[in-house]
Amino acid sequence: MLDAGVFHGQRFELVDGDLIDKMGQKPSHAAAIQRLVDLLILLFGTPRLRVQLPMEAGLADRETSMPEPDLAVLGEAKDDYEERHPRGEEMTIVVEVADTTIRPDLTRKRDLYAAAGVREYWVLDLQGRRMVVHRDLNRASTGYASIQSYAEDEAVDLAGQSVKIAALLSKKQLPHQ
Repeated sequence: MLDAGVFHGQRFELVDGDLIDKMGQKPSHAAAIQRLVDLLILLFGTPRLRVQLPMEAGLADRETSMPEPDLAVLGEAKDDYEERHPRGEEMTIVVEVADTTIRPDLTRKRDLYAAAGVREYWVLDLQGRRMVVHRDLNRASTGYASIQSYAEDEAVDLAGQSVKIAALLSKKQLPHQ
């Protein structure tokens, strides 16, 4: 249907066979994405950063899912991404910003990303003023062994840098290296 142009001009995401309407973003959601973009460029550089672009789901989910995470960092930028979307195991980190989508982001999407081989998955919860970090992927169980919630006044490590959750939730400056 995509190739036939049935959904031309519409923004949606395919998750577990359901077309999820990618509604417009509230200003707080867009601002959080921008703060994360600034941070991820600082830590990983522009060529590896993907913003709201499709990725391949795991083998079992490829027919029914094509997620579009808010942000993803590639392990490396490859030339063949001109021919295909990156796979989950090729991602260093995937980040979703949740305003009204916290429940599916912490359940359906978590499971989808784990099954795809995403090593690290973060959910910035705007309403709850926290970051939920999923790490230590267990490929055998397709789940994350470590799931930790960081409050607004805490910090989390990413690529050897301490990232303050408050800086991702508000207009405060991000730390410089």
